[in-house]
Formats: sequence, structure tokens, C-alpha cells
Amino acid sequence: MADEPISYLALEDGTEVRTADGTTIGTVEHVLQDDALDFFDGLVISTSAGRRFVDAEQITAITTGAVATALTDDEAAHLPRPDGSALYDADPQQFQSGELSQWFGRMFFREHWMRETGDDPGRR
Repeated sequence: MADEPISYLALEDGTEVRTADGTTIGTVEHVLQDDALDFFDGLVISTSAGRRFVDAEQITAITTGAVATALTDDEAAHLPRPDGSALYDADPQQFQSGELSQWFGRMFFREHWMRETGDDPGRR
């Protein structure tokens, strides 16, 4: 069965990303998009050299099995690192009861959620 074309909205983390020659350069870490504008900006991929950014204009096809790019193998070896705001993943298993909301408050520096003691590693 051939891979079926899909939208970037259905793209799953871990999907292979390939050059125009078919070389696998990494896997999808996450899609960069603006939901409010329905705008696809590109992908952050995991590679052997670390996280890299693939611009939407460099992507030629998205299917259930892989993301195809117009990149040569040499261009893929020189992809830029993603820049911009950092991404944070919350681990709900790590917290119990109200501790998760308190952690988010400290993470985003909401003063009324911060500890008064100054021993908070998330505090600036």
C-alpha cells in the first residue's frame, strides 16, 4: 500500500524526513504553525546533529509514511538550528494534586504562584 498524502495537521511526531534523493535526515519533532492564521511555517526535526529547522517552502510532500523535501543531501547537512521561543513539555506524572498548576505558575513567573522563600529554581 502506498503512502497517502496528508495535511501538516495530521503529521505525527517521529515521521521520517527525507531529502530529494530519498536519504533520511531525521524525524519530525514538532510542526511549527500558527493556528489562528492556519499558517504552516515548517518543521523542527531531530537529526544526528541535533534539532534542525526545515522551512515549509523546502517541503514537497507530506504523507502517512514520510516528509519529502527539495533539499539535497549537502543542504540537509547544513540545516539551521531552530530559533525563537523555547518549547516546554509538562510532565503531569511528575506532579500530584495542585502541584502542577503551581509549577506552571512558577514556570511562567506569575508572582502570586511563586514561593516566597527564594529557593525556587525556576525563579529569576
